[in-house]
Amino acid sequence: MNPNPNDRFNDECGVFGVYGHPEAANIAYLGLHALQHRGQESAGIVSSDGAGLNSHKGMGLVADVFSGPALGRLPGGAAIGHVRYSTSGESHIRNAQPFVVEYSRGEIAVAHNGNLVNANILRDEFEAYGAIFQSSMDTEIIVHIIASSKETSIVDRIIYALKRVRGSYSLLFLTEDSIIAARDPNGFRPLSLGRLKGAYALASETCAFDLIEADYVRDIEPGELIVINKEGLRSYKPFERAAYTPCVFEFIYFARPDSRIFGANVYEVRQRLGQRLADEHPVEADIVIPVPDSGVPAAIGYAKRSGIPFEMGIVRNHYVGRTFIEPKDSIRHFGVKIKLNALRDVLKGKRLVVVDDSIVRGTTSRKIIKMLRAAGASEVHMRISSPPTLSPCYYGIDTPRMEELIAGSKSIAEINGFITSDSLGYLSVEGLYEAVRDAGGSFCDACFTGRYPVEVTKREGAPQLVLFK
Repeated sequence: MNPNPNDRFNDECGVFGVYGHPEAANIAYLGLHALQHRGQESAGIVSSDGAGLNSHKGMGLVADVFSGPALGRLPGGAAIGHVRYSTSGESHIRNAQPFVVEYSRGEIAVAHNGNLVNANILRDEFEAYGAIFQSSMDTEIIVHIIASSKETSIVDRIIYALKRVRGSYSLLFLTEDSIIAARDPNGFRPLSLGRLKGAYALASETCAFDLIEADYVRDIEPGELIVINKEGLRSYKPFERAAYTPCVFEFIYFARPDSRIFGANVYEVRQRLGQRLADEHPVEADIVIPVPDSGVPAAIGYAKRSGIPFEMGIVRNHYVGRTFIEPKDSIRHFGVKIKLNALRDVLKGKRLVVVDDSIVRGTTSRKIIKMLRAAGASEVHMRISSPPTLSPCYYGIDTPRMEELIAGSKSIAEINGFITSDSLGYLSVEGLYEAVRDAGGSFCDACFTGRYPVEVTKREGAPQLVLFK
């Protein structure tokens, strides 16, 4: 069971690739370990030995999927890998990536982070002509377009396919002799290039480079496609330019704090979010505590700016899987308490500032506050290091429908009453942009403002949420 379905946002996946290393699959395995926070439902690696592709994928964490001799069956000097987050509905091995197919020009594998907003329309077109789909992934649409293209080279076929899709994508393709990477023209999702001695590496986040001791080179640019093979690296800019609108929620929650994305350090940005939050919503209190783990840097920033001492008043159990057995004798707030535990000696009699990154439905915040009061807190003031979440995401983040988002139907005062906090303060949109100023440009802030950089019509948007069931 999932104790708090959709009461946190969840990214769809992370991708990693390596070319030119004799232990490519092993390096990919380590890279996926570093990206495990981006998806815990399934993991996969596909390698190339120059003659063909070799694949292994399964349900579960990276260490579970690749236990035993699995990596030994993935020879070659190039590999791509994928970790996936499957949302609250059915998860199935057929939706695990990288997705591998054999078509008239050979074999190709693809790993995708993002979401295509016109996937259902394109799928309807292909099925009308008799195409058979193996999965429910929007990623498979790209492969069908590549296979049906009249272009000669694989690069031109991929370009043709990506010109037909709309939405967000950071993609890695693997053929017998090349890795091809592409990022959508808006740059919604991060994708970086690194060097590992004589090899190239690609990753959703730079923290993966730190683990394998690769040097960060640069980000793949929005609308850029690069080809890496024995001839080296070639860069293409084949797509129409679009406004640069990277996902601001990567800074707030998804990315690891030790990563650098969109040109800025995630940890530093989160501290600034907390500092701005302290400026906008000061309160008299005894200690500042985070909701771990994503709330920690913002809570540190709040404490520094406000002068209120920082404490770890809540401890997180990091070894809780997505499924567990609940005792027949009901334990109050079981789903929260199995993951989080309050430190009574720290909290007793204290006025708390509790910093979290977001509130989705409000049910988890409500349970956390009750837990803190039961531990002896005299006051609980909630501070959220992002603006109220008003709208769902169509670009690769698992969000509930609009009517299920508490900020979409309740005022801040009403939310405060529902979660039973003594006060509630959200960071303003202006404060958010001030905190992410190092990354430059604009961002996709549709979840806070309802402004969607890539238009999502009712025909495309509403059915697309089937992917999130």
